[in-house]
Amino acid sequence: MNPALASLEPSRERLANPFVRYVLATRPAFLSITLAGCLLGFATAVTGGAAFGWERALVTLLLALLAHAGINVLNDYCDHLNGTDARNTQRIYPFTGGSRFIQNGVLSPRQVLLFAVALFAATIAGGLWLLSVTGAGLFWIGLVGLTIGWAYSAPPLQLNSRGVGELCVVTGFLLVVGGADYAQRGAWAPLPWLAGAPYALLVANVLYINQFPDREADRASGKLHWVARLQPQAAAWGYGLILLLAAWALVGGVLSGALPHAAMGVLVAWIPTVLAWRQLQRFAAVPEQLALAIKLTLLAAHALPLLLAAILLLSGDFQ
Repeated sequence: MNPALASLEPSRERLANPFVRYVLATRPAFLSITLAGCLLGFATAVTGGAAFGWERALVTLLLALLAHAGINVLNDYCDHLNGTDARNTQRIYPFTGGSRFIQNGVLSPRQVLLFAVALFAATIAGGLWLLSVTGAGLFWIGLVGLTIGWAYSAPPLQLNSRGVGELCVVTGFLLVVGGADYAQRGAWAPLPWLAGAPYALLVANVLYINQFPDREADRASGKLHWVARLQPQAAAWGYGLILLLAAWALVGGVLSGALPHAAMGVLVAWIPTVLAWRQLQRFAAVPEQLALAIKLTLLAAHALPLLLAAILLLSGDFQ
C-alpha cells in the first residue's frame, strides 16, 4: 500500500463531524456516475417528446443517488464480513479496497449496516411518492435495481463472487437511465435502453479494472469474479472485450436509426478508455501502477453519457 495514499484514508480524528462522516461513507466520488446516467435518461425522455418536470427530475436524481449510496455502504459491510477489505494491502485509495470506514475505526460495522438499511428505506419511501405521479412501471425498475444492489454483495447470493458482477453493474446502470426516462415519460420506450447500453458497459469496466488491485484479497476471501479466476494478463483482455461491446452497442444504435448519426461523435469517449486498456495490459500483474488507468476509465464512464445526452438534445426529434 502506497504510504501517500494511506495518509488520505479516513480517520475518526479527521472526521469528527458526524454528518461529514456519514456522507463520505457513501463513497460520493463514485455517485457522479449515477448523476450522469440520470441526465442521459432525462435527455432520452425529452428527445422522445416528454414534457420535462423539474420536481420529478430532482426526486428521481435524489432517489438514484440514495440507492447507489446504499449499495456502496452495504458493499462495505459485506466486504467487512468476508474479510476482503481487511486483507487488502494492494488497494489504491479511494478507488479500490472499500471506503475503509470500518477498517480504520471511523464507523462500527453495526453503524455501517444500519446506515445502509436507512438509505434503502429512504429510497423506498421516496420511490412510493414517485410511483404515484409517474406510473406503475417505475415499481419494477426500482424493485429490480434494489434487488440487484443487495444481491451483488450480500449473502447468500453474493453475485459478484460468482462471476456475474459485471452483468449486475450493466443491468443496474441501464435501470438508472431507463428509470430516469420513465419518471419523465410515464411510459416504456426503447430509446433509453439503447442509449444506456454503451454507458452501462463502460461503467462495468470501472468495476472490472478496480478488481485488479483487489484481486489477491478477493481470492483469499472467496470472491471469485473473473479477474480473480484468471491470470492477470489474461484477465486484462476482459476489459477490452467490454470496451468492444460498448462500441458495438453505440454503433448498432446509430445504424438501427435509434440514435442520431451525430452520436458517432461520442466515440471520442473511447480515447481515455483505450489508453486505460493499454495501461492495464502493461501493469495487470503490478496493480499498484493502475491509478492512472482507473482515472481514465472513470473519465470515459462520465464523458459518454454527458456527451450523448447533449447530442440527443441538440439533435431534437430525429426519429
